[in-house]
Amino acid sequence: MDAMKALSHSRLPRPARALWLLLALVAVGLALPAQALRIKEVAAVQGVRTNQLTGYGLVVGLDGTGDQTTQMPYTTQAMSNYLQQMGISLPPSAAGQLQLKNVAAVIVTAQLPAFAQPGQQIDVNVSSMGNAKSLKGGTLIVTPLRGADGEIYALAQGNMVVGGAGASAGGSKVQINHLSAGRIPLGAQVERAVPTPLNEGDTINLGLNASDFQTARRVAQVINAKLGSGLATALDGRTVQVRAPMDPGARVGFIADLEELPLESSAPSAKVVINARTGSVVLNQSVTLGPCAIAHGNLSITISSTPVISQPAPFSQGQTVVTQKSDITINQEPGNVIQMPASPQLADVVKALNSLGATPGDLLAILQAIKAAGALNAELEVI
Repeated sequence: MDAMKALSHSRLPRPARALWLLLALVAVGLALPAQALRIKEVAAVQGVRTNQLTGYGLVVGLDGTGDQTTQMPYTTQAMSNYLQQMGISLPPSAAGQLQLKNVAAVIVTAQLPAFAQPGQQIDVNVSSMGNAKSLKGGTLIVTPLRGADGEIYALAQGNMVVGGAGASAGGSKVQINHLSAGRIPLGAQVERAVPTPLNEGDTINLGLNASDFQTARRVAQVINAKLGSGLATALDGRTVQVRAPMDPGARVGFIADLEELPLESSAPSAKVVINARTGSVVLNQSVTLGPCAIAHGNLSITISSTPVISQPAPFSQGQTVVTQKSDITINQEPGNVIQMPASPQLADVVKALNSLGATPGDLLAILQAIKAAGALNAELEVI
């Protein structure tokens, strides 16, 4: 609550206040009791995974917003190949003169879920790879989707859903959201299944979402306590090996019971995540701060140009010349040295950082400097 009061009395810009509000809400969460997690929320059975599929296709039926084929020759070539497969052969001269304003070349991507069987349908994403203005109202024609091994695992086709809108006239243009990408719900049909090694061997491996030896040990302890002593062994900070029944039906039931086992959550490792592109900073509850002193000032350079007209003397046959006069001003704001005491809790860290009055952009540099000085007890991760 002290962090919230400090926020309410601060005179920070709106982006900075939003950042401090986020940090304060995280600090308030420390007062909540620890919540038990399930094993399925911290780990997953290794080998049970999705597979990425991709393919090249054509979207037809556009309202004159397709690729400019003079600049995108592969669209014309792909359409000519498609027509040839349909039994329509074009002479080379005609194929090179196709003006396909209603056609766009696209890349189609999808995720093949684990245990997907032939005949099941999956969603696909369609993205323009050329200079098409819009894919709205288009239809994707049959597109093979291949895996990393080059084999075809699904076929995609259908009408696209584009969540944007736009209009242009007389050189003016208005657009809402993105028009060069769309989605086809259940737009692909699985043609080949990917074998999953779930029933191979007498053990299964649980892969933790984050590498942590403490969590791996707790997962093994809970399984041994609830399902039988000696079933689980923590191999490292990421993998827990569990002995499972050999019968496929019994193994599925065993995994279902295993994933529902409650696991008391522990404090995560201290980490500060910085997004350098947006200026976002997120701290978890384990971050602590050692005593340090900070001075932070801003240096601003302003360059202004003023047009100056040079007028020649009468009857000198000279020409009027316009020149630019540049004024450069350098302003360096003073930075007072602020002493920051040791902060054993996240609420204290938020209060200390709030006292600096720094913007989110400045906070990125300040946190990196505190970490380099050894006063920030956390891992810095820049994304």
